[in-house]
Amino acid sequence: MRIFLTIYVFAIIAAVSILGFRGSISTKPPLEVFPDMDRQARYKPQAENEFFADGRNDRSVPAGTVARGNYFNQVEVFSEDFEDTRLGDTAFNQGKNADGSLVKKIPVEVSYELIQQGKEKYDIFCSACHGAAGDGNGVTKPYGVLAASYHDARLRSVEDGHIFDVITNGKGLMLPFNDRISPEERWAIVLYVRALQLSQNANVEELTSVQRTELGF
Repeated sequence: MRIFLTIYVFAIIAAVSILGFRGSISTKPPLEVFPDMDRQARYKPQAENEFFADGRNDRSVPAGTVARGNYFNQVEVFSEDFEDTRLGDTAFNQGKNADGSLVKKIPVEVSYELIQQGKEKYDIFCSACHGAAGDGNGVTKPYGVLAASYHDARLRSVEDGHIFDVITNGKGLMLPFNDRISPEERWAIVLYVRALQLSQNANVEELTSVQRTELGF
């Protein structure tokens, strides 16, 4: 018993000598048993290295990156003489005018390439629920997840900004995609949705004679 008490006291004295009393203040570096990568090797911002051809640690933003934030903090980030037509454009970034009303028409130049981009993003993010034709017959329907049909009269008559706003912020069971799809890609999806709506609700009288012949009318 005496030997055990001696060893026990010695262990306490050794522990206190090495670790110090709890709550004591010391200017010495702490004893780290597990450093947890606190001092791991890393590149410092704005420093140099020989790995990249340009010798910089800072790298350019990869193409297609979706920016975090709301795009409207340029006043705090940039100098007063900085000019950019997109950062402060609420119609482009939010689908809303400066007074908060929804944008009626797509505020970007419409092109076939933009429709193709919209189809690509629609197939990735939207078709699972809304269906390839936009009629709500997606693969989730048999499981009780009912998505809206874009061919409803209500959605055919809404503003383009409304569809953009739903893609951005979500609605009901639909999650927001503002952190996954850039504003330009969202407008591309809106354009493709309008193309899907037109494909099911087009007026034959609006077609040219060549188009009618090709379609068998």
